[in-house]
Amino acid sequence: MKLKTALMGAVACLAIAPMAHAQERGRDGNVNIIYWQAVSIMNPFLSGGTKDIEAASLVLEPLARYDETGMMVPYLATAIPTVSNGGVSEDLTSITWQIDPDVVWSDGSPVTSRDVQFTFEYCTADGGGCAQGAKFSNVESVEMLDDKTVKVNFTGPAPNPYQAFVGHESPIIQAAQFAECLGPRAPECTDANFMPIGTGPFVVTDFRVNDVVQFEANPNYRDPSKPAFATVTFKGGGDATAAGRAVMETGEFDYAWNMQLAPDVIASMAEGGMGVPVSAFGTLVERIEMNLTDPSPALEEGVRSTVAAPHPFLTDARVREALSIAIDRDLLVEVGYGQAGRATCNLVPAPALYASDNTACLTQDMDRANALLDEAGFMMGSDGVRVNADGVRLSILFQTSTNAVRQDFQALIKQWWEEIGVETELRNIDAGVFFGGDPGSPDTFQRFYADVEMYANNFPGTDPQAYLGAYLCDNIPSPETQWQGENINRVCDPAYDALWAELAATADLEERGRIGRALNDMLTKDSNIIVPLVDRGRVSAHSVTLGGVVLNTWDSELWNIADWYRISQ
Repeated sequence: MKLKTALMGAVACLAIAPMAHAQERGRDGNVNIIYWQAVSIMNPFLSGGTKDIEAASLVLEPLARYDETGMMVPYLATAIPTVSNGGVSEDLTSITWQIDPDVVWSDGSPVTSRDVQFTFEYCTADGGGCAQGAKFSNVESVEMLDDKTVKVNFTGPAPNPYQAFVGHESPIIQAAQFAECLGPRAPECTDANFMPIGTGPFVVTDFRVNDVVQFEANPNYRDPSKPAFATVTFKGGGDATAAGRAVMETGEFDYAWNMQLAPDVIASMAEGGMGVPVSAFGTLVERIEMNLTDPSPALEEGVRSTVAAPHPFLTDARVREALSIAIDRDLLVEVGYGQAGRATCNLVPAPALYASDNTACLTQDMDRANALLDEAGFMMGSDGVRVNADGVRLSILFQTSTNAVRQDFQALIKQWWEEIGVETELRNIDAGVFFGGDPGSPDTFQRFYADVEMYANNFPGTDPQAYLGAYLCDNIPSPETQWQGENINRVCDPAYDALWAELAATADLEERGRIGRALNDMLTKDSNIIVPLVDRGRVSAHSVTLGGVVLNTWDSELWNIADWYRISQ
């Protein structure tokens, strides 16, 4: 089956029936949301943190996004362009979007094709650094055909043309508001970055960095009966335990995101009767990222954790493999997730078409790990730490965000690594800072001032092309990109880049699956640059009085907040 053939038709549209009761916007008062990772910025192009991107999704919207089944649905566009309806060119080198004429910005001004074009210019401006740059990697230009028609031209045939402007990670920003924010000036536009003008159901009324964001219903939202809530209080910080209790035990909050807690803890909280947990599997993988550059604080700024300074031992594939196979993934699942987790060796665990049969890492093998380190020239010292002939010690700084499950994982992994002679120092950083994307902070996951770090993320929709494109050579974070970029490991493999380019130009679905699996294996099985641990089911919780919640693993969890409403008790 050819993807071009698939583009001929089967793209579904989502229609959520309006509630049968009152249809007045703001009728249900306030809704309280708690994300234990506090929001740092409302601009998804300047942060790779899920909490920032999802908070921004209340305000900023793309041309199309994905529903809870992974199907693409129009948002700012009138329909999904396909080959059959003429929206995608026969040669797959362009896609033309029609902007819904009823959509306006929250300030009442019209959304035009210039806004779409500007969004492309913003994310690709020289010297800027865009956290979502992979979405635009095959876009050559964006043309305004008229005020409501925009044409995206690709560098060649694009069998999957739904990357740029699709999904909550690639929304449209207002050209007028961000006009003076291109390139290096992007992080300086505080008002725009904290309080963007959008088309979504809510607008920001107050923003307190790493604390609370206040929203109110967008008076110009396209459906006059939505949202049901007049205001949103979006609280950040704390930890997953406190967030879960605030919904399921005390009822202080209506929605808690990402209950990264042991299953027995969640079950105990649910007994409180104030809220219920909801879960679903998607593509969320908890993993360890290996830093291929040297994070030593002895290096000068501008060199530290950049390609100018290769890592003293993590550039050795044998060391990386040893670290991977020393881990007991089944025990991690048991300790951290129970039925909401599955041990995995894959960065891309789903859909099935793209899921590799890579299982080599699933069995802990300490003997082989020790043999690999011997082979790499690192001999066990009298203090239990391996050292090579040049005096380089296997000493690792292992960082992650502050979270009970992640700290449990760190403790177990430290124990296993020290058993094979790898000295391991643990560090945990407040999640709001770690995932915040502040170019001036030394503690972000993008800057990566550690040897290894652990976190999870996923990709919108069901095609991993843009996700795998994050690891292209030109997506490496650096001072020149304001430390933005999705290639966290600083890997640069021309063979990988060439194979990804082949994926971007391949239409046959089976062949796309084969290439996608091969790319996954290049990052994991073949190199252990990325060390997947757990395929995580997404678990959140909502109040028993909150209706309309549909957990979505393919887009923002808050994707349908316009349809939430209060249930009378």
